[in-house]
Amino acid sequence: MEIRHLRLIKFIVEEGSLTKAMDKLHLTQSALSHQLKEAEYQLGTKIFLRINKKMILTKAGEKVYALANDVIGKMDETHHEIKKMIYGESGEIKISTECYTSYHWLPSLMRQFHLLYPNVELKIVVEATHYPIQGLLNGTLDVAITSDPVKNDHIDYIELFQDEMVAVVPDSHAWAKRKFIVAEDFTGENLIVHSLPMETVTIHAAVLEPAGITPKKVTVVPLTEASIEMVKAEMGVVVMAQWALKPYLHNGALKTVKIGKNGLKRKHYVATLRDKPHAGYFDQFIEFLQREITL
Repeated sequence: MEIRHLRLIKFIVEEGSLTKAMDKLHLTQSALSHQLKEAEYQLGTKIFLRINKKMILTKAGEKVYALANDVIGKMDETHHEIKKMIYGESGEIKISTECYTSYHWLPSLMRQFHLLYPNVELKIVVEATHYPIQGLLNGTLDVAITSDPVKNDHIDYIELFQDEMVAVVPDSHAWAKRKFIVAEDFTGENLIVHSLPMETVTIHAAVLEPAGITPKKVTVVPLTEASIEMVKAEMGVVVMAQWALKPYLHNGALKTVKIGKNGLKRKHYVATLRDKPHAGYFDQFIEFLQREITL
């Protein structure tokens, strides 16, 4: 007896008739009747009795139906396990960063990961941007990407990459010919930032605040392209990661200036809750980030 025979018997019992089984199996009634006759011929006995237009299992049929449930159940389970081996488990990973500029590279990596693990949904939680560690601790996030690792016994940090923050000015600006600038140089400038609060802005937290320096003015411009256009128009200066500026430096209208003699470097980490159990695909995502981020 073949799997197709067992599947047919299972559908007839569960659907109540050959006609309804025909709709589920997408075969003609004559084809199904032929398969049923084949199965009964191989067994050497009837599987169903037709009583008042109903298909009733015989004693032998009951045993075959039990076998069908067992075999088909194990087949379906095995098929599911093999799919998990190939594609990974199904699930969701909620992720956010502390900086909107990180979303320039994150979606591309998410698309690549989805090709490898199509059953895992990666969800950016934009609302947790700037405060990803809090999002991690309150359960809003599964993964937080940060350059400001807060010491906490419940959080593990894994280093992802290091970048450098630079000031961006028009070619005509006084800083354009400088090898580097320091905190005091910002006192007469309009500092363009992507968002508030200021404690989440790297140049403020790492350079200006420790030196007790306040820029002449702070302007919030969420869009990178708009910030760059303001700099070109000599309406302010912006501090951004060197990698994020590459698309805007090709025509020589803008200059980048090092911040501090040794530059303003940041390390980025992926943060996860230490004691929270995770599925196998979760660790695969972390390893994927470590391996694939090349800025």
